[in-house]
Amino acid sequence: MVRDSRRSPMALFFDTQWFDERLAAAGLTRARLAQALSLTQSQIAEIWKDQRELSAREVATIASLIGATPQDVAHHAGISTPVPQATSLAEIAERLARVERTLAELKALVIDLRREKP
Repeated sequence: MVRDSRRSPMALFFDTQWFDERLAAAGLTRARLAQALSLTQSQIAEIWKDQRELSAREVATIASLIGATPQDVAHHAGISTPVPQATSLAEIAERLARVERTLAELKALVIDLRREKP
């Protein structure tokens, strides 16, 4: 991953030059970025004009595409950009357990509904 050794203050606004340079270095275009983020080119233009904020998921995707860290992407995307948080294995296991419990409950409801049908 490309890491800035000279850390500038966090951008107040979207750092268009930094992102354009990183996209070019990765051989990507804004159109390809739009596809990767499932956004329209108009939405990408809004991001570049600092009229639309990036989500944490979008920050992580951009970081992966341009070979930067999510922290660097958020740093250059503007002051209110969220940095994706790492999820621990324990948190993932708990979420999976909740999903499995909910699935079991739904399955039981479907079985009950089938029994009630005349």
